[in-house]
Amino acid sequence: MLAGMVEPGRIATQERSAHVKGIMHRMVWIGLLLTVVHCSGRKNDMTGIFDGKLGPCPDSPNCVSSESEDPSHFIEPLRYTGSQAAAKKILLQVLMAMRGVKMITERENYIHVSITSRLFRFVDDVEFYFVDDGPVIHVRSASRVGYSDLGANRKRIEKIRKDFKPLL
Repeated sequence: MLAGMVEPGRIATQERSAHVKGIMHRMVWIGLLLTVVHCSGRKNDMTGIFDGKLGPCPDSPNCVSSESEDPSHFIEPLRYTGSQAAAKKILLQVLMAMRGVKMITERENYIHVSITSRLFRFVDDVEFYFVDDGPVIHVRSASRVGYSDLGANRKRIEKIRKDFKPLL
């Protein structure tokens, strides 16, 4: 090869390497931006019991509730057999076995936990309301910030349901 000339294969490899580095750099910045935006989430003002019901879901699709009248937000409540105290004990075991769970409030008929996701550290509020008139636990799971959760809240409640059922 002539002096000062570079092999064609080497140029392609260097260009690919620079392209991959550029993509990685952009991904890091996007991840940092998402982390800053979503970690700044504060407790949702709609958590708790209002007139005998869990708070409503916002208009955004990042919430599910067993008390929602909107079909896009509705999810079935948890059901149990036996005593409310036994069901609550089992539900607490299921919740405490999950990664990222932090207890916010625990009362006789109400549980509120926050759950932080592993990757981007998103915080969601998850609530359980044991109604007096039957073996039903109403549920609400809502993201603190953002618009869409890509179905994460619905999947979480279904996972809790799946883990809760066999322990009854």
